[in-house]
Amino acid sequence: MQQIPSVNLALFLSNDKTEKQQFVKDLGNAFHTLGFVALRGHFLSEELIKELYTEIKNFFDLPQEIKNTYEISGLGGQRGYTSFGKESAKGKKEGDLKEFWHFGQYVDNPQEISDLLQKVLIPNVVVKELPNFNRVGKKVYQELEKTAKYVLRALAIYLNIDEFYFDEFIKNGNSILRPIHYPPITTEPKGAVRAAAHGDINLITLLMGAQGKGLQVQDVHGNWIDAIAQPNELMINVGDMLSRLTNNKLKSTIHQVINPPKELWGTSRYSIPFFMHPVPNMNLSCLENCVSSETPKQFDDITAGDYLTERLKELGLIS
Repeated sequence: MQQIPSVNLALFLSNDKTEKQQFVKDLGNAFHTLGFVALRGHFLSEELIKELYTEIKNFFDLPQEIKNTYEISGLGGQRGYTSFGKESAKGKKEGDLKEFWHFGQYVDNPQEISDLLQKVLIPNVVVKELPNFNRVGKKVYQELEKTAKYVLRALAIYLNIDEFYFDEFIKNGNSILRPIHYPPITTEPKGAVRAAAHGDINLITLLMGAQGKGLQVQDVHGNWIDAIAQPNELMINVGDMLSRLTNNKLKSTIHQVINPPKELWGTSRYSIPFFMHPVPNMNLSCLENCVSSETPKQFDDITAGDYLTERLKELGLIS
C-alpha cells in the first residue's frame, strides 16, 4: 500500500545547503504527486501537545448547555464553538459527526492593521470555565503558524519564486486552529461519516491527531490511503488556495475521516487541524511560471477573501 511520504523540517532549518535542498525537493515532490506529507522537526513540544489535548477534552466534556453559550450567531463559525452536525462537506446534505472550536489570529498591534483585516480578524472567544484553555490554544496556534511559515518558504523555493514570497500574505492572515471532537457513535449513522470527503479551502493544513486510523487520502487512481502519522509528526496537506495559485502543480487532495469499526463506536476521536490562510486581499491568480502551453491556466482569478466567502457559503456556515 502506498505510504504518506515523511520529511524532517530540521533539514530545511540547518545550515547545510544540500540538506535544505533535499527537503525542498522531497516536500515539493510529495505535494506535486499526492498533496500530503508527514512532517517531523516542527516547533510543537510534547509538553505543549499534551496540554492542548487536556484543555480541549476538558472543553468538550463540559455540559452541552455551557458549550452552547459559546456558539455565537453572526460569526459564521469563525470563532468559538460549532455544535455537532452543523457543518457538512460540499455537496453533502448530511452533517459531519463532529463538534469543534475555532481559535483565530492573535494580532499584537490591532491599530496597525488595515480596515479590511479588522473586519475579518474577529477577536477570540474566551472560555471562562477553563482558565488555561485560551492560553494553551494561543501558544499552539503561534507554534503551528511558525511551522507553516517555513513549510511555505520551502515550497516557494520549489516553485522557483522568492523564498519569502508568502511571508507578507500570511502575516496577520486569517488562519484557524480547529480542535475537533468526534463523539462516540450511538446509533447507525444514516449516510453520515465523521468528516465526509472534501478538499481544504486554505493554503496548507497542519494536522495534529492523525496517529490512529480514520483519516484517509485519495490518490490519483481514486484509491483511499490510510494517513497515519507517527506521534512526533504532523500531517500536512495542500489546500485549494495553494492549488489555484500554482495552477494545480501542488495538489489539493480529497480526504475524509471515516467511521470506526462498530466495536470502536463507543470511543471519541480528537484531531486538531491548523488551517493556514493568507490575508483576504491576497491575489490567487495562477503564478506565471506555473502556466505554459503544456499546463494551461485552469482557474479564474480571485482573491483569497472572496474565495473563502464562496466556500463558506457552500459549507452552509454563512448565508
